[in-house]
Amino acid sequence: MPNRLVNETSPYLLQHKDNPVEWYPWGEEALSQARAQDKPILVSIGYSACHWCHVMERESFEDPATAAVMNEHFVCVKVDREERPDLDAIYMEAVQAMTGHGGWPLNAFLTPEGIPFHAGTYFPPEPRYGMPAWPQLLEAVARAWRNQRDEIEVQAGRIVPRLAGAAHMEPSESELDPAALKSAVPTLRRDYDFQHGGWGSAPKFPAASSIEFLLRRGEREMALHSLRTMASGGVFDQIGGGFARYSVDEAWTIPHFEKMLYDNALLARAYLHAWQVSDEPLFRRVCEETLDWMLREMRQPEGGFASALDADSEGEEGKYYVWTLDEVREALGPDLAEVAIKHFGMTEQGNFEGRNNPVRATADPPQRDEIRAKLYAAREHRVRPGLDDKRLVAWNALAISAFADAGAALGRDDYVQAAIDCADFIDQKMRDAEGRLLRTYNRGQAKLSGYLEDHAFLLEALLSLYESTFDPRWFHTARRLADDLLERFSDPDKGGFFSTADDHEPLIARRKELDDTPIPSGSSSASFGLLRLAAFTGEHTYEQAALGHIRLLQDFAPQHPSAFGHLLQAIDFLLADVREVAIVGPDRTALTHVVRSRFRPHVVIAGAESEDPDIPLLAGRGPIDGRAAAYVCEHFACQRPVSDPEELELLLRA
Repeated sequence: MPNRLVNETSPYLLQHKDNPVEWYPWGEEALSQARAQDKPILVSIGYSACHWCHVMERESFEDPATAAVMNEHFVCVKVDREERPDLDAIYMEAVQAMTGHGGWPLNAFLTPEGIPFHAGTYFPPEPRYGMPAWPQLLEAVARAWRNQRDEIEVQAGRIVPRLAGAAHMEPSESELDPAALKSAVPTLRRDYDFQHGGWGSAPKFPAASSIEFLLRRGEREMALHSLRTMASGGVFDQIGGGFARYSVDEAWTIPHFEKMLYDNALLARAYLHAWQVSDEPLFRRVCEETLDWMLREMRQPEGGFASALDADSEGEEGKYYVWTLDEVREALGPDLAEVAIKHFGMTEQGNFEGRNNPVRATADPPQRDEIRAKLYAAREHRVRPGLDDKRLVAWNALAISAFADAGAALGRDDYVQAAIDCADFIDQKMRDAEGRLLRTYNRGQAKLSGYLEDHAFLLEALLSLYESTFDPRWFHTARRLADDLLERFSDPDKGGFFSTADDHEPLIARRKELDDTPIPSGSSSASFGLLRLAAFTGEHTYEQAALGHIRLLQDFAPQHPSAFGHLLQAIDFLLADVREVAIVGPDRTALTHVVRSRFRPHVVIAGAESEDPDIPLLAGRGPIDGRAAAYVCEHFACQRPVSDPEELELLLRA
């Protein structure tokens, strides 16, 4: 008989609806039950593409005897961390404080008021790996709750101040120092892996935000080398396109095979910008193959994008993606197979549990496209990994930015249309009756109040979409969104932004999230988006709000650049001589191509057929003698307008 998760829309929660555990979703019903029964809450947090979450479900949550213990002693709550980043952040902070490490599944034991007193991650069904068995732990915690209640409540009270994250940080009183920002580049160089690319050792994660920061600073060596090595490794799906979440080895050969929407949106933009600065065909190809994969396998009928593809199929990690040599020969025939085997560095021993995860071992052969198409067709006959088809505003906003930027730069109208369709979907389907953003959509239902990252990522995306289409609708939507963000998320006392709105459900802490790994923080994104909006509007309020967050971290972020790549991009934009370009007239194609064809991180661009007083950058600016004209401005002080593309190029280089 299904439990209370049966009416949820999260694929992760629905995976657990038939467990014998009497799961509740997080909410007042579960909290009330805990208070009424005076039971501790067991909150178990994970996500649908999490391998060890699946393992613990099979071993423990599907076991009737284990479930009986859980049901007897606890009110059991399941949380999808992607739907509820607020809960995940609070209880991840707790598990790291208590154990020194974190991860998923995250299992925390809470008082009926939601305060954690014990926490951990994966636990096996019997003692192993130096860990107690899950049933043993359940009995021990239940016994402690009965016999040591006072001690537990004192201990729980001590951890609460830590759970607010960065909410208590004070802003710096010093002036922003350009030299500090400059020092972030040699700091990244110090920790760089010059053999394999990227930063750190295994497991190694793509660092899109750090790469983008380096490209904005004009540093190509580390940025381009990282992008080449990732594109040549197994972390990139050489057959179908798209990147896995991380590599379990330092050489990018063997991925953890799950594919996340956010990684691919961020990396597609990084590869686009690398192509714009280098003209290296590999970077354009990887950008397009990544975006094409998103269109083919992640886009949903209404225009939004699904969240993730699982690592597992048929209960086995990577089974969908790896090959024996016989499977390659059967799919391609003997002659083409030998070309593929050489190109992808395949061997009889393989590189993943006796099979081959293809890597780009040699230069591309002429038959590359034919090989990929035939192997992809053969792979489609396999059982596909599970798809987490919920649509999250924040991650869809990253996709909008990627498609809008790539469509404009590459002349791909299909990419621009994908960005428009996704933005339309969010605008029409992911707002409440009062027009406020909601977090998640699935099975025809949008729900949960939007978080800071939903608002901030969408602000950046709408500005990118406006720059790619010059449709004023997106500019005005972005400005309304920014005003809502400032009203509901900003901290008027210490500066910066809370992760939850002022009318969010009360939790034990209202946090500020700061670091930009694996994706930008909502705070960094809000700062960057508001700075860009200030460049479009000349509105000082937006810049001041962005500075409020920057001052919290301006002394710290340049010393730890790998953790704050997106914030450093915002600081770089703030300190740069930003050019505001207005292109007005009937045929703007040649002039807009000049701006869009190269990577110009310190430019914002607006356009229209005639002056538009509702967009400040276009107010009072029109065509010259019937021809399209480009106005290049700094702080709204403009040079003489030009109609010749070569003159515009010279002005932008000056």
